[in-house]
Amino acid sequence: MLHFAVTDHPGAQWIVQQLREAFPFDTAPRYLIFDRDGKYGSEVPEVLSGMGVEPVQTAPRAPWQNGVAERWVGSVRRELLDHVVVFNRVQLHRLLADFVVYYHEDRCHLTLGKDTPNGRVVTAKLSADARVIALARLGGLQHRYEWRQAA
Repeated sequence: MLHFAVTDHPGAQWIVQQLREAFPFDTAPRYLIFDRDGKYGSEVPEVLSGMGVEPVQTAPRAPWQNGVAERWVGSVRRELLDHVVVFNRVQLHRLLADFVVYYHEDRCHLTLGKDTPNGRVVTAKLSADARVIALARLGGLQHRYEWRQAA
């Protein structure tokens, strides 16, 4: 996850600003896949073309064509938002920021050989009296487990 933001009313101008923040100084990808939501209008594809990005629109009613984004959104819903009550935009932004850190540093991914995107140091059992401890993540919704020497 490179960039995220929260708003009550996403529109073309807001999306364009997020694209500029996500890809500053000619760091934009070659292609950008987006669905057929009307909020993109003609402005978003024009800005993408101006950034040197080829906009690729998915076919109608075909969420599998953007599987990476659909999978990430599903993970956020199942692992975070289904378990909390969000009261405002600030809280949602904080929760998502914590989830992105958890997603990159602690959450195992099968496609990465059960590693994390940032790479994770796996602690080995140090001695016979070492214990497994749980490190709470996302306010206790998720945990990371490590071996620690008994005190």
